[in-house]
Amino acid sequence: MSVPPVISVMLIVPDADAAVAWYRTALGAEELWNLGGVAGLQIGGAPFFLHENNPENPAESSPAGVTSVRVEVFTDDPDAFIARAVAAGAVAGSPVVDHQLPWGTHRQGGFTDPFGHKWSVGDRSPLR
Repeated sequence: MSVPPVISVMLIVPDADAAVAWYRTALGAEELWNLGGVAGLQIGGAPFFLHENNPENPAESSPAGVTSVRVEVFTDDPDAFIARAVAAGAVAGSPVVDHQLPWGTHRQGGFTDPFGHKWSVGDRSPLR
């Protein structure tokens, strides 16, 4: 029996301990494990990973405010999720607004975390 692949994301950060603390406080992330410089966390059962900058490997460098990847979060209350992140030091991005899509209204907005990663936060409507 074949096991389907699992996709996750690893965010490169300049200080893994500071990032773990921020994601726990700001987003309610749960720490799964921490190897010192590399850590596993989850939000609402969705795992993601942090890796500290590695100057010897260019694939392991922080985006420093420029990134082509956006982390997507689906939650019952995108306004509250974004407000909590901004209160903890994230930079507000697009405000939460209603978008008319094929499945109906989708509320979505976003923020950039203190490590340069862009987050898009919407309601659960695409998952229905």
